[in-house]
Amino acid sequence: SVDPSTGAAGFIKLLFDMGIDTGLFPILIFMGVGAMTDFGPLIANPKTLLLGAAAQAGIFVALLGALALSFIPGINFDLFAAASIGIIGGADGPTAIYVTSRLAPNLLGPIAVAAYSYMALVPIIQPPIMRALTTKEERKIKMQQLRPVSKLEKILFPLTVLTTCAILLPSATPLIGALMFGNLAKECGVVNRLSDTMQNALMNIVTIFLGLSVGSKMEASHFLNLNTLGILFLGMVAFSIGTGAGVLIAKLMNKLDPKHPVNPLIGSAGVSAVPMAARVSSKVGQEYNPQNFWLMHAMAPNVAGVIGSAVAAGVLLAVVPYMMSHLRM
Repeated sequence: SVDPSTGAAGFIKLLFDMGIDTGLFPILIFMGVGAMTDFGPLIANPKTLLLGAAAQAGIFVALLGALALSFIPGINFDLFAAASIGIIGGADGPTAIYVTSRLAPNLLGPIAVAAYSYMALVPIIQPPIMRALTTKEERKIKMQQLRPVSKLEKILFPLTVLTTCAILLPSATPLIGALMFGNLAKECGVVNRLSDTMQNALMNIVTIFLGLSVGSKMEASHFLNLNTLGILFLGMVAFSIGTGAGVLIAKLMNKLDPKHPVNPLIGSAGVSAVPMAARVSSKVGQEYNPQNFWLMHAMAPNVAGVIGSAVAAGVLLAVVPYMMSHLRM
C-alpha cells in the first residue's frame, strides 16, 4: 500500500519489504522453532533422519507435476513457479514463503494458503495414507526405549549441522543457521531469557507481521484463477507423497534391519509439520496398540523433516536459478 498523495510506503508495504522481500520473517520464525525444538530423539536414533529426508520426495514430485500442468491451457508455471509450488510438500509454511519470495513472488498468496492449509489438515490427510500403506501387525510394532542423550551431545549437534550446511549447501545456511542458533540458545542453558523470548514473544510478533504481509498479496485478480487451483491440487499431491514416502522408507528399514524394527507409522511424521504430524502418528499407533507410547520416537523424524525441508529449499534456491540461466542461453 502506498499513500497516493505523498507516494510514501504504507504500513503493510513496509512490513512486506522488510520481512518478506528480505526473507527476514521466515528466518526469525526458524529461530523460534529452533528454540522450541528438542533434537534429543533424533540424536538418540539417527537413522530416523532418513525418514525426514524421504518425506521431502513430495517436493520434487510436485515440481515435476507443476511443469506437466503447464501443458493445460490457462495454466502457466515456469521452473521458478514449479519449485515454489513443490516446496509446499515439505509442510513448512515459513520455508515455502522464503523460497517463493525469491523464486516466484507473484505466487506468494496462493502458495502460503496451500502450505498452511495442508499443515492444518494433517489429522485428516495423513491417517488414511498411513493405514493404506501398512498392515495391522506393522502398526502394532513396539519400539525400544530411546537412550538418554547428554547435554554435550545436544550442544554439539546444532554446531555440527550448521558447520556441515555452511560448507556443503550455503544457500540453506540462513534457515538452518537460524534454526540451530535458536536450538543452541535453548540447550546451552545460559541464555534462558533470550531463548524464552525466541519461543514466545518473538515468534508471536513475527507471526502477526508475516500474516499481514502475506495477506496483502491475496488480491482476487491474482488468487481466483486456474493457477491457484493447480497450486492447491499439487500441494495436496506433494503432501500426500511426502507422507507415503516416509512410511515406505520405514518399512524398507525394517526389511534391512529386522532386529531393531521401526513402527512405519512414524515415517509419516517426516513432514515438518511440528509437532502435529508426530502427534497424529502417535495417536494412530495407539488405536492399534493402546500400550504403544512413542510420541518421542515420532518427534525424531518430525524434527528431521524441519532440517530436510530447509535443505530441500537450499537445493532449489541453488539449482533452479542456475538451470534457468542456462536454459535462457
